[in-house]
Amino acid sequence: MPRRTLFRGVRLVDPASGQDGVTDVLIEDELVASVGPGSSHGKAEVIDADGLVMAPGLVDLHAHLREPGFEHKETIGTGTRAAAAGGYTAVCAMPNTDPVTDNAAVVAEVRALADKSGACEVLPAGAITKGLEGESLTDIAEMAEAGVKLFTDDGRCVQSSRVMRLALEYAKPFDVIVCQHAQDEALSEGWQMHEGYYSALLGLAGAPSAAETIVVARDLALARLTGGRLHVTHVSAEDSIDLIDRAKREGVRVTADATPHHLTFADEDLVHYDTNLKVNPPLRTPEDRAALRSALAAGTLDAVATDHAPHAPEEKEQEFDQAPPGTTGLETALSAVLTSLVEPGLVSLADAIDRMSTRPARLLGLDDHGGPIAPGRAANIVVFDPAVDRVIDETCFVSMARNSAFIGRRLRGRVLWTLFQGAFTVMEGEPAR
Repeated sequence: MPRRTLFRGVRLVDPASGQDGVTDVLIEDELVASVGPGSSHGKAEVIDADGLVMAPGLVDLHAHLREPGFEHKETIGTGTRAAAAGGYTAVCAMPNTDPVTDNAAVVAEVRALADKSGACEVLPAGAITKGLEGESLTDIAEMAEAGVKLFTDDGRCVQSSRVMRLALEYAKPFDVIVCQHAQDEALSEGWQMHEGYYSALLGLAGAPSAAETIVVARDLALARLTGGRLHVTHVSAEDSIDLIDRAKREGVRVTADATPHHLTFADEDLVHYDTNLKVNPPLRTPEDRAALRSALAAGTLDAVATDHAPHAPEEKEQEFDQAPPGTTGLETALSAVLTSLVEPGLVSLADAIDRMSTRPARLLGLDDHGGPIAPGRAANIVVFDPAVDRVIDETCFVSMARNSAFIGRRLRGRVLWTLFQGAFTVMEGEPAR
């Protein structure tokens, strides 16, 4: 018999179709069967969804799943279950694994691991340079033909203008994205946080926002020169936003994202030396944060990307200057956006879903994700309660890691159901796999 589930009286927020209203949605096996008030349910299981929101499953452009090589931090199994718990149905896995995802064989290995234990779709990102060393280009053509959509040396900025130009030129015929972690190494050497008043107050070495902006300016010039597709990930500085906005208006093929933690916190929040707030790039000023929020609302920033960066407890429990940067993000991203942006009225709920699902899906060329939620479409869906109010603690996580910037913070919203290809990966707020 077909597996049939009816969500009755749910608020459907679907940017791809422009829908935002209360309706019924029937899921049958892997597909959406019908959308509309009074949808016939026959022998379907009926879920009373009054007060709940249904949206296309979230899509993350930037997550570290750590496998292969760093399974003491996270695995593809635990990372994708964490993703499902946060409402994600697809994530782009960063290539700084061991071995580095810099060839088609490692791409195939990541895919095989995801097919075996993944709770959502996993898209391996390919490295721009061999071994992430910033010198010799990888075989972008080979990996593009293997289905890789995004190339990045994330965690290591491509310092050479010549190499970055070649990458944009080489990638252009395949219409894949070259994604940059923008950070001038010479200006940020030894950094612990943003360079400014609070770095001086706390006695910590700082990296100026110019370390990011200089690379953004260079890469935009190279994208303009080559016509390649550039994506600037985890933008943190107001000046970077100004440059990206101008380049977009000039027709440069550039997109950009920001993280939930950069949209929520600022350098002043580091006064307690909380290593969970040590992230890369560093949290910048309240003025930078305000600029990020405005840019997300305006569409200058195309996406919210988690930069999910799990670490083992002993790594984050070191002194601040010894702890590695990074915070988990997959399980708290939606709640963080609802709390910091939607609830205060800075971004509409429809725009938030657009930036967390529809746009990133389109950037990655994912036809089955990001909506529309319509008959015959794949049932990649999240249903959440926007009214739930909860304090994040270590018991909230499915991920192996607990290094969340949001521990101790009160957030709004909770994912209750996630469906990936019609199968429940989260049921009533609990992992189903």
